[in-house]
Amino acid sequence: MNLSGLKPPAGQTHVKKRVGRGMGSGHGKTSTRGHKGQYAGTGFGQKRGFEGGQMPLHRRLPKRGFTNIFKKEYAIVNLGTLDNLAGDSFSPDSLMALGIVKKLGDGLKILGSGELTRAIRVEAHMFSKSAMEKIAARGGVAETIGGSAPPAAE
Repeated sequence: MNLSGLKPPAGQTHVKKRVGRGMGSGHGKTSTRGHKGQYAGTGFGQKRGFEGGQMPLHRRLPKRGFTNIFKKEYAIVNLGTLDNLAGDSFSPDSLMALGIVKKLGDGLKILGSGELTRAIRVEAHMFSKSAMEKIAARGGVAETIGGSAPPAAE
């Protein structure tokens, strides 16, 4: 088997309709557009979701909930994942280099899911309570980076 022998399953492809190629083709003259009317002329185009003047579905449905524009998206890593990795010190940069974190977003958050069997040093923007407890129980260090503390009142 090679690439030159590949072809789609029977019935999957269809012959393209060639319009405007003369009267003998069966699709000549008006090229399947009919006579006059909105759709017959050149330059016709419809907006996405247009339903012929009927109120479109996306406008008929009620609005629901809301989107918080200030929401923070953290890259999440579990302790069990860190335990399986080689080395004893982890930071956002090192995790990105290893391919564990693809996109950092607003920061790195370590969650306490999974077991930790050794002492590790972790630098992250946020830690869950259980992650902090598990790291401390094994004699490791959980260091918070970035100023997550609220600004001082004047």
